[in-house]
Amino acid sequence: MSSTIIPTLRYRDAQAAIEYLQNVLGFEAVMVVEGEGGIIEHAQLRHGTGMVMVSSIQDNEYQQAADGGRDPAGSGATYVVVEDPYGHADKARSFGANIIMEPEEQDYGGAAYTLKDHEGNVWSFGSYNPWS
Repeated sequence: MSSTIIPTLRYRDAQAAIEYLQNVLGFEAVMVVEGEGGIIEHAQLRHGTGMVMVSSIQDNEYQQAADGGRDPAGSGATYVVVEDPYGHADKARSFGANIIMEPEEQDYGGAAYTLKDHEGNVWSFGSYNPWS
């Protein structure tokens, strides 16, 4: 039996997140479903053979999160395999990305760097591929 894991991230401004993911991190939007008032009900963004799903967090969900419900926006962490983490970091930096760990060689193999996106989600991009 095989399975596929697709991280799902929630943002206060999912439309801005989609633009950030495309322009800064190199994702491609393959589906965007808007709901009432322009909120993003569901979006799928591809990066190579990987994918993330994105949606808007609703105002009432902040209170639910505070009361022990779903996690608020800015609480996810995702690792993406890329061929050239140094070049990827340079591109992200040119857009003003908040790089919190500069690209460097890792003891477990490959190189990686980490950034926080505009809403606090942590993204790591590295050449280490656990599947290979």
